[in-house]
Order: sequence, then structure tokens, then C-alpha cells
Amino acid sequence: MKKILTLICASIIFFLNACSHEENIKNDYMFEEYKKGDKIVLKNINGGTKTLIRTDKGFVVKGEENKVLMIDFFGTFCTPCKEEALNLSNLWRNNSDKLIIIGLTHFEDVSDDVVKKFANDYGAYYFLSNSSQNDRIIAQILKDINYQSMEQLPFKVVIKNGIYQNLSDYWNNNAPVNFYLGKIPTQLIQDDLNRIYKEK
Repeated sequence: MKKILTLICASIIFFLNACSHEENIKNDYMFEEYKKGDKIVLKNINGGTKTLIRTDKGFVVKGEENKVLMIDFFGTFCTPCKEEALNLSNLWRNNSDKLIIIGLTHFEDVSDDVVKKFANDYGAYYFLSNSSQNDRIIAQILKDINYQSMEQLPFKVVIKNGIYQNLSDYWNNNAPVNFYLGKIPTQLIQDDLNRIYKEK
């Protein structure tokens, strides 16, 4: 009985820490895949651009290829996304010489003003893209990592030298996976980043 109660409590906590939009479930594999060398220019909602370059099986940022890239799928409606925005900003500030964080809006069609309000209200000061290309990039990432479960937000991947990195699965005793699902403790992310920085 104790095990059943523990499982129920863990399930409730997980779903409180992740947002999903079931009405948007579709086959994310039905899209035009990026080819090696393709360039995708993303505009920051607060000004400036970054160019993603497709590698064999991932992405790098043009001119910042030596940095680790974290891509965060988020929604302005998503409570866990709001709760972790300031933590992600601080994570980026503390690692800015080695890390780029790019947030991609997902599961919604909103104006840049809505995303700017999200950024201002919740302290999301890293690079935020509200591009029409976001869904295609996300579909490519999900195919790259062979993710076939229901999408939930926030969802993150970490890429180094164009290769998806192993991350700690917070919900499964820190087993190695190549994504973060839901709101993850910032210290866990920092510990993973410290390991990734050291690896060749």
C-alpha cells in the first residue's frame, strides 16, 4: 500500500511540474528535415539574432561553436516554465562564457509582445525565439533524439559540438537520458553542465 501511495504522489508531483497540450498532439515526424549545413536565423524577441547551423545530427550556433547549447521548449501559458525562467536566466549568467540558452515557444501561436511580457514578468533574460521556424526545429530535435512520448513543457536538450549530451533524468534516479522533462532543479542542470564542460 505504501508503494502505491508513493507512486501516486510521484505521478501527481511530476504532472504539476510539466505542462502538456494534448489538443496539439500530432505526428512531429512529418516535416521537412534540415540538411547538414542548413542555417536558421532566429530573432530574439528583445533584439539581436543567432544563427543555428545544422550538423550531422544536431546544431551549433554560428560564431559560438565552442559553447554548449541548451535549447528549451517553453510556453508562455506554462506554469513550470514561468517558475523556472528566472533560474534559467541565472544559470545562463553564471555560465555565459561557456553556455548559450535558446528558448523556443511551443504549443502556442502568440505575438512577440506576449513573449516579451512573459520575459519581463518572470525574468527570462536569455535568448527567446518566437519564430515560425520553432516547431520545425523542435520536430527535428525530437527526431534526432528519437523521442516518441507525449511532449510536455518545459523540455530541454543540451548540445556540445553538435552532439546531444547525456543528462540526468530527475524523475528516474538520475539515469542518463538526452533531455530534461518538466521543471528540473537548477543545481542538477549545473552539475550536468560541469561534467559536460570537462568532457572532450
